[in-house]
Amino acid sequence: MTQPLPPPDVAIIGGGPAGLMAAEVARAAGLSVAVFDAKGSVGRKFLIAGKGGLNLTHAEPRPGFDARYRERQAEVAAWLDDFDGDALREWARGLGVDTYVGSSDRVFPLDRKAAPLLRGWVRRLRASGVQFHMHHRWIGWSDDGALQFETPGGAIQVRPRATVLALGGGSWPQLGSDGAWVGTLAGRGVDVAPLKPSNCGFDIDWTPHFVQRHAGAPLKPVVAHWTDESGNARQLQGECVATESGIEGSLVYALSPMLREAIERDGQATLHLDLAPGRTRERLQLDLSKPRGKRSRSEHLRRQAGIDGVKAALLHEVLAPTDFDDAARVAGTIKRLPLVLRSARPMAEAISTAGGVRLEALDDALMLTSIPGVFCAGEMLDWEAPTGGYLLTACFASGLRAGRGAVEWLAAR
Repeated sequence: MTQPLPPPDVAIIGGGPAGLMAAEVARAAGLSVAVFDAKGSVGRKFLIAGKGGLNLTHAEPRPGFDARYRERQAEVAAWLDDFDGDALREWARGLGVDTYVGSSDRVFPLDRKAAPLLRGWVRRLRASGVQFHMHHRWIGWSDDGALQFETPGGAIQVRPRATVLALGGGSWPQLGSDGAWVGTLAGRGVDVAPLKPSNCGFDIDWTPHFVQRHAGAPLKPVVAHWTDESGNARQLQGECVATESGIEGSLVYALSPMLREAIERDGQATLHLDLAPGRTRERLQLDLSKPRGKRSRSEHLRRQAGIDGVKAALLHEVLAPTDFDDAARVAGTIKRLPLVLRSARPMAEAISTAGGVRLEALDDALMLTSIPGVFCAGEMLDWEAPTGGYLLTACFASGLRAGRGAVEWLAAR
């Protein structure tokens, strides 16, 4: 084993937004801070998330914003009281990154890029005195409580006065969030909910013909219909994509917790899509009842209902050929196309994960009640949210909460 590193006041394990925010808070309080990450650079998932235009936060007013965190909204709301979407935009402005409100009230940097923000942030952290140690994979604690790391130069131990774990969930493991920490914490008696895919696609038993002709085709606009846990009819308009294995996209991601839970409970879930928003079932039936003459069924569908391409193919997936002679049946299916979802896609493909360290295992400062001086933040905590800036905002806010917790805990000692 190589020589131990000089012990920092606070060790941050994980260099995503939650970990870096905890580092910023602790260093601003005058503590020595060291950030450890298993990869060669920090913020890798953050950079990938910004490839299509970094959706930093959301402009939805509270408490509607809070409700996006479902059963954890009360706990996450407390974090947002300290650092909400407006605070995140102001923080970014302090790094020279101005933002704007785009479609669906999503908030982006003006250049829609993640790299300039991350570079400026890391540069500021280094200038403030934060130490960065890359290629340091945390493997748990020694028998006497030291942090243990595997490094290119061999195993090392670090003995900080406080630790913030910001190790991510289990999605996109190639970027560092591999969930390997679950067994380590569970072995120390920490209550960890199983990690599950969130903001993910789902498998459907498409016919080979559908896959060959329509995999990758966008479905837009469509309206999803479902019944919530209280028995209320709900609907949401959006877009999704038919894939080789099933369906994915922003509309599906928004419903993924409900769909995943239905599959866990019933073995499958049925999602109903309205393929013709803005046209009533009665109007569709009337138009489809018109004589088609020498026109083919597909041409009749296109002319009278505006249904062609992948939407027409979806009808063929659920209707028999003879059903197309029944205008009422076709119209009803267009307005409520049933898609049977068999399973969620693997967690490694998901945008984020549900599960993680249960919030009941932490105090209000996000310190583990079973391991004093160890705080947790970010996606490794047991909460989930839809895409659209909600995920990142809660990661930043929890990192700030954990960083402050570490500062206050050390001050009290």
